[in-house]
Amino acid sequence: MNKLLEIYADILDLLARIAISLLFLINGYSKIIYFDGTVGWMESYGLPSFFIYPAILLEILAPILLILGFKTKICSILLAGFCTITAIIFLNDFSDQSQLNGFFKNIGLSAGFIFLAINGSKNFSLDSKFEK
Repeated sequence: MNKLLEIYADILDLLARIAISLLFLINGYSKIIYFDGTVGWMESYGLPSFFIYPAILLEILAPILLILGFKTKICSILLAGFCTITAIIFLNDFSDQSQLNGFFKNIGLSAGFIFLAINGSKNFSLDSKFEK
Protein backbone atom coordinates (compact mmCIF):
# COMPACT_ATOMS: atom_id res chain seq x y z
CA MET A 1 0.00 0.00 0.00
CA ASN A 2 2.81 2.44 0.85
CA LYS A 3 4.45 1.79 -2.53
CA LEU A 4 1.15 2.52 -4.28
CA LEU A 5 0.75 5.79 -2.37
CA GLU A 6 4.32 6.76 -3.23
CA ILE A 7 3.70 6.14 -6.93
CA TYR A 8 0.56 8.30 -6.98
CA ALA A 9 1.52 10.82 -4.26
CA ASP A 10 1.82 13.79 -6.60
CA ILE A 11 -1.52 13.27 -8.34
CA LEU A 12 -3.30 12.42 -5.07
CA ASP A 13 -1.89 15.59 -3.51
CA LEU A 14 -3.21 17.67 -6.42
CA LEU A 15 -6.62 15.98 -6.33
CA ALA A 16 -6.84 16.49 -2.56
CA ARG A 17 -5.96 20.19 -2.90
CA ILE A 18 -8.65 20.57 -5.56
CA ALA A 19 -11.25 18.71 -3.50
CA ILE A 20 -10.65 20.69 -0.30
CA SER A 21 -10.63 23.96 -2.27
CA LEU A 22 -13.89 23.48 -4.19
CA LEU A 23 -16.08 24.02 -1.12
CA PHE A 24 -14.53 27.43 -0.51
CA LEU A 25 -14.67 28.49 -4.15
CA ILE A 26 -18.37 27.60 -4.28
CA ASN A 27 -19.08 29.40 -0.99
CA GLY A 28 -17.13 32.48 -2.08
CA TYR A 29 -19.05 32.56 -5.36
CA SER A 30 -22.35 32.15 -3.49
CA LYS A 31 -21.46 35.09 -1.25
CA ILE A 32 -21.04 37.22 -4.37
CA ILE A 33 -24.25 36.02 -6.04
CA TYR A 34 -26.32 36.29 -2.84
CA PHE A 35 -24.43 39.29 -1.49
CA ASP A 36 -27.33 41.10 0.24
CA GLY A 37 -28.69 37.93 1.80
CA THR A 38 -25.25 36.94 3.08
CA VAL A 39 -24.67 40.40 4.54
CA GLY A 40 -28.04 40.22 6.31
CA TRP A 41 -27.23 36.77 7.65
CA MET A 42 -23.84 37.94 8.97
CA GLU A 43 -25.40 41.00 10.56
CA SER A 44 -27.92 38.74 12.33
CA TYR A 45 -24.92 37.33 14.21
CA GLY A 46 -23.79 40.83 15.19
CA LEU A 47 -20.98 41.05 12.63
CA PRO A 48 -20.43 44.24 10.66
CA SER A 49 -21.22 43.92 6.96
CA PHE A 50 -17.63 44.88 6.12
CA PHE A 51 -16.48 41.34 6.97
CA ILE A 52 -18.12 40.04 3.79
CA TYR A 53 -15.28 41.49 1.70
CA PRO A 54 -12.33 39.71 3.36
CA ALA A 55 -14.43 36.52 3.56
CA ILE A 56 -15.08 36.59 -0.20
CA LEU A 57 -11.46 37.45 -0.97
CA LEU A 58 -10.17 34.61 1.20
CA GLU A 59 -12.71 32.08 -0.09
CA ILE A 60 -11.85 32.86 -3.72
CA LEU A 61 -8.13 33.64 -3.69
CA ALA A 62 -6.78 31.09 -1.18
CA PRO A 63 -8.42 28.04 -2.85
CA ILE A 64 -7.18 29.10 -6.28
CA LEU A 65 -3.66 29.43 -4.87
CA LEU A 66 -4.01 26.05 -3.15
CA ILE A 67 -5.05 24.38 -6.39
CA LEU A 68 -2.03 25.92 -8.10
CA GLY A 69 0.11 24.92 -5.14
CA PHE A 70 1.39 28.48 -4.66
CA LYS A 71 2.02 29.71 -1.11
CA THR A 72 0.34 26.51 0.05
CA LYS A 73 1.42 26.77 3.67
CA ILE A 74 0.26 30.37 4.12
CA CYS A 75 -3.08 29.74 2.37
CA SER A 76 -3.62 26.61 4.44
CA ILE A 77 -3.02 28.44 7.73
CA LEU A 78 -5.40 31.23 6.68
CA LEU A 79 -8.13 28.76 5.72
CA ALA A 80 -7.60 26.73 8.91
CA GLY A 81 -8.12 29.92 10.92
CA PHE A 82 -11.17 30.83 8.83
CA CYS A 83 -12.74 27.39 9.43
CA THR A 84 -12.13 27.59 13.16
CA ILE A 85 -13.42 31.15 13.51
CA THR A 86 -16.55 30.49 11.45
CA ALA A 87 -17.26 27.33 13.46
CA ILE A 88 -17.05 29.28 16.71
CA ILE A 89 -19.17 32.21 15.48
CA PHE A 90 -21.83 30.49 13.37
CA LEU A 91 -22.01 26.90 14.60
CA ASN A 92 -22.07 27.16 18.37
CA ASP A 93 -25.56 25.89 19.23
CA PHE A 94 -24.61 22.34 20.16
CA SER A 95 -28.22 21.48 21.05
CA ASP A 96 -28.89 21.66 17.28
CA GLN A 97 -27.50 18.45 15.72
CA SER A 98 -26.96 20.18 12.37
CA GLN A 99 -24.84 22.92 13.96
CA LEU A 100 -22.91 20.38 16.01
CA ASN A 101 -22.13 18.40 12.84
CA GLY A 102 -21.20 21.60 11.01
CA PHE A 103 -18.95 22.66 13.87
CA PHE A 104 -16.99 19.41 13.77
CA LYS A 105 -16.85 19.42 9.96
CA ASN A 106 -15.27 22.88 10.12
CA ILE A 107 -12.82 21.70 12.78
CA GLY A 108 -12.02 18.67 10.59
CA LEU A 109 -11.39 20.93 7.60
CA SER A 110 -9.20 23.10 9.80
CA ALA A 111 -7.18 20.03 10.79
CA GLY A 112 -6.81 19.09 7.12
CA PHE A 113 -5.49 22.55 6.33
CA ILE A 114 -3.06 22.37 9.25
CA PHE A 115 -1.85 19.02 7.93
CA LEU A 116 -1.36 20.61 4.50
CA ALA A 117 0.47 23.56 6.07
CA ILE A 118 2.84 21.21 7.89
CA ASN A 119 3.55 18.99 4.87
CA GLY A 120 3.22 21.47 2.00
CA SER A 121 2.33 20.46 -1.54
CA LYS A 122 4.07 17.85 -3.67
CA ASN A 123 5.59 18.04 -7.15
CA PHE A 124 2.47 19.15 -9.04
CA SER A 125 2.63 22.64 -7.53
CA LEU A 126 4.18 26.02 -8.13
CA ASP A 127 5.79 25.85 -4.68
CA SER A 128 7.70 22.76 -5.81
CA LYS A 129 8.77 24.43 -9.05
CA PHE A 130 10.03 27.56 -7.28
CA GLU A 131 11.93 25.59 -4.62
CA LYS A 132 14.13 23.96 -7.25
